[in-house]
Amino acid sequence: MPLTMQDLSGLFTALVTPFQADGSLDRAALTALVERQIAAGAAGVVPIGGTGEYPALSRAERAEVVRLCVEAAGGRPVIPGVLSTGFADAVEAGRDFAAAGAAAVMTVTPYYAAGPQEGMRRYFKEYRDAVGLPVLLYEIPRRTTVAMKAETIQAMAEDGSIIGMKYSSYDLPEFIRVIRLAGSKMAVLSGEEPLFATHMALGARGGVLATANVYPERWIEVLELAGKGGLRDALARQADLDELATAVFAEVNPGPLKRYMAMAGMPVGGVRLPLVEPSEATVAGLSAALAAMSAGARR
Repeated sequence: MPLTMQDLSGLFTALVTPFQADGSLDRAALTALVERQIAAGAAGVVPIGGTGEYPALSRAERAEVVRLCVEAAGGRPVIPGVLSTGFADAVEAGRDFAAAGAAAVMTVTPYYAAGPQEGMRRYFKEYRDAVGLPVLLYEIPRRTTVAMKAETIQAMAEDGSIIGMKYSSYDLPEFIRVIRLAGSKMAVLSGEEPLFATHMALGARGGVLATANVYPERWIEVLELAGKGGLRDALARQADLDELATAVFAEVNPGPLKRYMAMAGMPVGGVRLPLVEPSEATVAGLSAALAAMSAGARR
């Protein structure tokens, strides 16, 4: 059965890609990471997006990461990110992931050569037809400089181009418009830790979160509280994670996140160029966040 919008509910972890000391893939660490997410209650995993360092991986590595995730996910959906700039490259990646067992793909809007709204709509329609997998729109205008309008997203949901989207933007009024126009036609997933509870209260069906690599259980608690209409309680629970989110995203993801994971006893290696290890100031912030998280866990 193909993945549908009804399947897109809950926490989907935006996975880091573990590397060994020599920079090669750490297959054992990746398998263990996926198994931990599933055991914690994650609805699925999203490998090799921005958090997974898509641009730094070879075509063969990307396909292998997806295959390993599918093997470890126990039937839960694996939805790899597609961050290629060109249509042909994106189709090639999508077909590789389909062959590796992916349930869907999460495809970023074209960037650099950014077209108008109608061009974006047609791009996703042709992409869905060419790849043969369900597609989620990955909306992250701060990285792509492209912001999709709610009306365009509605049209994409209605013509079957997409079954959902990851909304990574701080534009709350536009998020509300997306929910109003398209929320009943596709699944909207939050991609912003600081706004996660608010997005859930406004109609998101779940989230795709990077810091869930470390604390999936805590994000699931926030999700469940917000999903029951308890926004005040959800925000209070989310506040325990705010310092972590600030520290982890102080520099380009996933450098700080990977360092934090090592500090928290979950080593997954470093990052590949052009990313570098986080600065001393960021590491200090990560240390403070870890101390706060540890203190909260003891309360």
